[in-house]
Amino acid sequence: MINWRILRFYHFTPQPSQSMVDLNALSAANAKRWANAKPTRKAEAANVALRLYKARQRYRAVERLTGVPWPAIAVIHERESSQQWNASLAQGDPWDRVSIHVPTGRGPFDSWETAAVDALVKCPPFLAHHKDWSIAGTLTALETYNGIGYAARAVPSPYLWSGTDQYRAGKYVRDGVYDPSKVDPQLGCAALLMALTELDPNISFAGAKIAKSSASADPARPSLTNPSKGSIGAFVVNLIRAISGRK
Repeated sequence: MINWRILRFYHFTPQPSQSMVDLNALSAANAKRWANAKPTRKAEAANVALRLYKARQRYRAVERLTGVPWPAIAVIHERESSQQWNASLAQGDPWDRVSIHVPTGRGPFDSWETAAVDALVKCPPFLAHHKDWSIAGTLTALETYNGIGYAARAVPSPYLWSGTDQYRAGKYVRDGVYDPSKVDPQLGCAALLMALTELDPNISFAGAKIAKSSASADPARPSLTNPSKGSIGAFVVNLIRAISGRK
């Protein structure tokens, strides 16, 4: 049975055929949008980013267990539950009871951290197995975490781009129903990542600073940006795994 968890927006993004979305092309598009993006709600993003940054030690604890960079965990937490610590990273349901939203049947857990590890390791798209944490790979990972319905329409995902000039309107308002005039009120992950780099310019993914000033990669660390090593290709594998079931 198809697992709808990979196509969430609380969770209204419909399931497109995998053949409809070229993930390498999506990664390239996200890299281009990142290079061109300008924040449109900078003060709001700065306030949210500060709140996320103050909790970075909790996010780093999950990073150590999953390999997912803490800024990515932080912005997912904000998108899924406005950083509520009693809500699961997977879908915003309370982590101390069995989840009723997709992914359903998860939990109960004994802490936010345990629930977060479960979401990243055991739930599609299995971000703990993702290898490309360049900015392009990170944005594609985050978009896939929410769902590829926007990519199937070749429109910017508000999950990423709300709060930047790369997004104006368009949102899935219920299953299979896309409203091109509906505006997502939440800040997107890209806007929040930009704000986090303003707070801490040393934040880096895959050894390269993700600020748009883009310092060169640290030569002491191996590159993780080659799709042939399973970066975007790993997503395809994970998406296929998702088709056969969540657990």
